[in-house]
Formats: sequence, structure tokens, C-alpha cells
Amino acid sequence: MGLDDFKENQEKKVIDANKKVRIGFIGCGWIAGSHIKALLKQPVVEIVAGADLIPGKAKAFFEKYEVENVKTDYASHKEMLADKSLKLDAVTICTYNRQHAQPAIDALNAGLHVLLEKPFTVTTEEAVAVMKAEKASGKILSIGFQPRMDANMKMIKKIVESGTLGQIYYIQTGGGRRRGIPTPYGTTFIEDETAGLGALGDIGCYSLDMVLNAIGYPKPLTVSGYKSAFFGTDPNYAGYIQCGHPEYAKKFGVDDFAAAFIRLEGGIILDFRIAWAMNLDTPGDTIIMGTKGSLRIPSTECWNGTVGGPMVLYHEVCGEQTQTEIPIIKMKEGLFDLKIRTFLDAIKENGTAPVPSSQILYNQAIIDGIAKSANLGREIEIEIPEI
Repeated sequence: MGLDDFKENQEKKVIDANKKVRIGFIGCGWIAGSHIKALLKQPVVEIVAGADLIPGKAKAFFEKYEVENVKTDYASHKEMLADKSLKLDAVTICTYNRQHAQPAIDALNAGLHVLLEKPFTVTTEEAVAVMKAEKASGKILSIGFQPRMDANMKMIKKIVESGTLGQIYYIQTGGGRRRGIPTPYGTTFIEDETAGLGALGDIGCYSLDMVLNAIGYPKPLTVSGYKSAFFGTDPNYAGYIQCGHPEYAKKFGVDDFAAAFIRLEGGIILDFRIAWAMNLDTPGDTIIMGTKGSLRIPSTECWNGTVGGPMVLYHEVCGEQTQTEIPIIKMKEGLFDLKIRTFLDAIKENGTAPVPSSQILYNQAIIDGIAKSANLGREIEIEIPEI
């Protein structure tokens, strides 16, 4: 399966550049706030509908952001998708992790473009099911990986593609927070029945994308994974005390730390670790090692979608070992705004997904593989079905 297979043979259609993109929301929780703030900056958008599992939540959400004339009287997302009077063009899916797959499938089957928040899904099987619906629909499915829009991330990819590092053979990546389990937003991030994945799905997917996108997303072959929840299951965890909910410890059912050793096509080894909580400032910088040079990417105190400081390229010049500092590139536009705008541009221009599912499938397969390997206590092969 090629990374761009889904869009190559689609017929180009005439696009009315003056027509606004009519958007509906599926899920109106915390992350939806970031979506709506970014969407409201875009003049090509008209927000027309919203649905949430909790009665009244969608209505209150749009009132909070002072968005008028939005239909919200739906018992489910399926009811909203079935409302032809909305004339929807696209939906943004901001549900909890375990509710990513089915709404995405339903929206694609309804002939709509989809912006799906990360992580893609919880399991590889779910991701494959979504991609089958994408392939059948011919619509755009973009996954919410806004860190990829950062100019510093693009610089990492440019350095690798330039050949300066030579043949890549080893990568160390990850990141995390000293104390950062996301409990201020309730328990949807930490309960297995809603989240399915913890630090792995929340911030682990980002650090994986940073390096996998840079090296062209080679296929993952095997993984030996580990995960733990020492902090999340402790009622004395500082975050629980601060928010006044020590009972969250009993509800915690996902990972707060994970690590893995992954073999990729091309003989590349990926050494990965991610944490929501740890007794350490960082599990280490990201390092991309090659036969001609290596690149050190400083970690951030709390994953924020960019790099933690100037990158350093270690290489040789005229037979002498030296190093070159790569200065930080300052962004003029916010990453979330870019995520939204590039998705809308793809719709308006009949383009392709800014963050294609065919790449993030490999990301998802690694995350799912880590969880499965950890549960089995041994290395496993990563199997990815054909779409």
C-alpha cells in the first residue's frame, strides 16, 4: 500500500471558490474549543451544526463561543449526519478516543470530508475500517497532527531528505511531563472505556510522527513494548490533590508511561519512551543517527508541538569533527490555526489531506503494537492489513 494511493485516481471536480464550507461538530468537549476558535478565524467557514452524547452540551458549547444559528437538537451524530437540510460539506470529530472510529466512518459514508482529532483511533483494526470508508467515499480524511505544521518540524524533514545525515540507522524519541496527567478535563482522558490509550495516544503519537514523517514513514515490522500506570493509580498523585479528586485513581485505566523498541523497514531501530508523569525532567532528547551525521533535537518540558531549543547537527567537515547549531524558527501563525486552514484549503482546492491517514496508519499500528506487546510481555510482529 502506497502512502498516497487513495487520492491519485480521483477525478478533479470544479470547485466554487466563493462557496463557504459548511461544518458540523461531532463532540463538543474540551478539544472542540480549540477547533471552534480556529474555525472562527476562517472566513470560508460556516458552522451549522453540532452533536454530543450528553444532552444540552452542544447547545451550551456554541452559546459559550457566541456562534448563532447552529442546529444542536440531535440525539446522536448519526441523526445530525442524516439531516440533509444542513447541506454539510465536512465535520470535525472531537470526541474521546474510543468514539473516533464510528463517527468518522459514518461521516465518510455520508459523503463528507473529515478532520479527525488525534489519536487516529485506539486500535489498528479501527483505523483500517475508517480508511476503507475513506477509500470508498473519495473524500478527504485528515488526522489532527498540528505539530507537523511547525517550521522546525519541517526543518527536521529537510535535513533528513538532504542526505546530510547519510543512511539513518537509529532513532531515539519521546518526551513527556514530570507531572501532567490531564485530569482538569474530567476523566475521559484516563478511563479505559473512553480513552483506551493514555500518554501513548495523547502525546506519544506526536513524538512518533515527528521522526517517522522526517524519514518518510517506513513500515513498522516488530515492537517490544512496555507500559505502566504507577502515578495514575496513586490517590496521592499531586494532580489529583490539586484538582480535589483523589478518587480519580480508581478510575485510571490507561498508561501514564510507555516505552518500546521498534524495528522499521530499511534496518532502522526506533527507541521510544513517553510519559504523562515521571520523576525526571525529560526521558531524553530526540536523536536521529546516520552514517554521515546525527541530529539532536532538544526535548520540551511539556510536549507543545515544537522543539525545546536550537537543534544540533553533528557531522564532519574536511575530515574534522564539528557541529552546527540549527536556530529555532519562529512561527507567525498558530499550529492549530494551520491545522484547520490546511484542511479547509484541501477542501476548497480539491486537494489531498494535509496529514493523510495512509501515513498515520503506521503511527497507529506502532501505538497499538506497543499496547499489545506490553500486555503479552513479549515482542510481536506488527501486522497491517491491506486496505
